[in-house]
Amino acid sequence: MYYESLIHAIGNTPLVAVNFGTPPRIYAKLEYLNPAGSIKDRSAAFMIEEAERTGQLKPGGTIIEASSGNQGIATAMIGAIKGYPVIITVSEKVSKEKKTTLAAYGAKVVICKPTGDLEDPEGYYATAVRIHKETPNSFMIAQYFNRDNPRAHYYSLGPEIWNQTGGEITHFIAAAGSGGTICGAGSYLKERNKNIVVVGVDAATSYLSTKGHPQPYQLEGLGVDYDSPHVAAAPIDEFIGVSDENAIAILKTMAHKHGFLLGPSSGAVAYAAYEYSKKLSPKDIVVIIFGDSGRAYLTKNYFE
Repeated sequence: MYYESLIHAIGNTPLVAVNFGTPPRIYAKLEYLNPAGSIKDRSAAFMIEEAERTGQLKPGGTIIEASSGNQGIATAMIGAIKGYPVIITVSEKVSKEKKTTLAAYGAKVVICKPTGDLEDPEGYYATAVRIHKETPNSFMIAQYFNRDNPRAHYYSLGPEIWNQTGGEITHFIAAAGSGGTICGAGSYLKERNKNIVVVGVDAATSYLSTKGHPQPYQLEGLGVDYDSPHVAAAPIDEFIGVSDENAIAILKTMAHKHGFLLGPSSGAVAYAAYEYSKKLSPKDIVVIIFGDSGRAYLTKNYFE
């Protein structure tokens, strides 16, 4: 099989068994095998093409996005393919590799101070909004509020998981960052079988986990730090908060023992799945999402 564009190669990622030594069968969806290296390829492609279809993104326009890195990288790749200038705002805590990758795709990268409040005028989201207002003929993806974000996963990730498990999946565990993945794929799976348990993984000190009293955390790619409409609409049965320490500590084990080189949000999912699956039965089939690769975080020394 061949594709006429990298965009057409997004999705259809493998589902691979992970042996944690716990009762159920656990399978990881290897989303880091998408062309730009993460699950965000799905949502970026869908949101950009919907914006083109509806006229929000016009020829010659500039694409702007606020990102923890992966959404920005996917956007930069697609912008390069389609010929759009791309501006990505990121927090200072984003890895060096992600910043370098954004620039390698030709995107303009704007570094902002870390913040737990999307409305902070110096934060990466408010900065993106300001740049969008100041840039003629621009389109801001706004993944945190764009309804096409969960729709992307409803139409692609959810059906893939259902088909790959032959409809036998009993539990779905995914990180909650923008909320698009767990809302879209979770909704699709629940429609197919209402008894599937959907588990969201959050940073232990996020706005959501602390009920409005967030504390700083190192993890990138997850953490619900605002009143997320996607999370509110998601059919989540349970949330698991994972600390920086536990998410990062398991990364070395996943690489050395299992051969999975994962990013920290996937580490959080792996840790949550390991702990959660201890109470499940051998009849259960658990699907977890490994959203990006550890190659994007090597300079953070998580694997030493």
